[in-house]
Amino acid sequence: MAQRMRIIVHGYLVRGPLGGIAWHHLQYVLGLRRLGHDVYFIEDSDDYPSCYDPVRNVTDTDPGYGLRFAAAAFSRLGLGARWAYYDAHRRVWHGPARRPAELCASGDILLNLSGVTPLRSWVERIPARVFVDTDPVFTQVRHLKEPAARGRAAAHNVFFSFGENIGHPDCTIPVDGFPWQPTRQPVVLDAWKPTPGDGRHPLTSVMQWGSYAPAEHNGTFYGMKAESFGPYLDLPQKCGERFALAIGSRAEPRRHLERHGWSVTDPREATRDPWTYQAFIASSKAEFGIAKHGYVISRSGWFSERSASYLASGRPVVVQETGFSRWLEAPGGVLPFTTPEEALAQLDALNHGYAFRCRAARATAEEYFESGTVLAQLLAAAMNAAPEALSRR
Repeated sequence: MAQRMRIIVHGYLVRGPLGGIAWHHLQYVLGLRRLGHDVYFIEDSDDYPSCYDPVRNVTDTDPGYGLRFAAAAFSRLGLGARWAYYDAHRRVWHGPARRPAELCASGDILLNLSGVTPLRSWVERIPARVFVDTDPVFTQVRHLKEPAARGRAAAHNVFFSFGENIGHPDCTIPVDGFPWQPTRQPVVLDAWKPTPGDGRHPLTSVMQWGSYAPAEHNGTFYGMKAESFGPYLDLPQKCGERFALAIGSRAEPRRHLERHGWSVTDPREATRDPWTYQAFIASSKAEFGIAKHGYVISRSGWFSERSASYLASGRPVVVQETGFSRWLEAPGGVLPFTTPEEALAQLDALNHGYAFRCRAARATAEEYFESGTVLAQLLAAAMNAAPEALSRR
């Protein structure tokens, strides 16, 4: 590392206190800390009711559950003093980080994960303000259709997307005028201890049936996972494998899925904290993953941070192709499919040399998602796009 920088990470952890969401954010903070940077996670409530409490199963303005969740997670990872939460509804700061507004004001780089946090006055002077888009296609359509969303994005000056094919000829992510660069989920590998896989266990996944309303742009419809799932509904009856899905959202057709052989569970137990989430993955034979319809038809190149976690745990992933094979070559650990017939063939292949595929899964995580490499590349590209940050400290 050429220079130690103060890096502020914005995100959605107190407001989204679930194991998978937590790992998505925690690995940025932990990975940047491992690189030697002075990093803080500073969350903002935003100005609408956005705090999810899985015990009460409500979303309101009370951050109590999320604050306890965050304190436990950061403490267990040795980051106990490196987070704070601003409650805009009550105009009060929570968390152990001292003088968080001052920490933000003296930052060199801001990473706004998913662009879900408004940029308050205390971060406006950070030289490199990075928008990390984790929801390609839908983010860009939102910027084209919603002036307020576009205005919030325009407060940034560096742009990255999990849509790694963005800008390539066969990728049809709508052009919103922002200079997107590719990035992917960083994985702190020593936080994920691979264990031997058991071929008798079910294939699993944690998913939202419908996260929000589908999008449309220039006559093209971009749907949710609900729109992708239909052709694969009969897989359990055709292949003899066991499938266990932890599905969240009120729209999920649980009884319909169960009639077709899928086991459906409440995701709140599997995602109760970051370590129950790891245990859920470790108890899986592999992941079976369906992607959002919009990711698929746009050939976005998106690859799930959840799938990266399965790989790091030494679990293969049988996942719907979004165009990620353009940049990810992982024979053995990643088994992509584009049709039900291909999915059946890959599920059959999973059982041939299963132990090898588990080893290949971990090797894929090491090659493509290792946090030091992913974050160093992101920071280098951000500094190149906002060179004034180099001279800040």
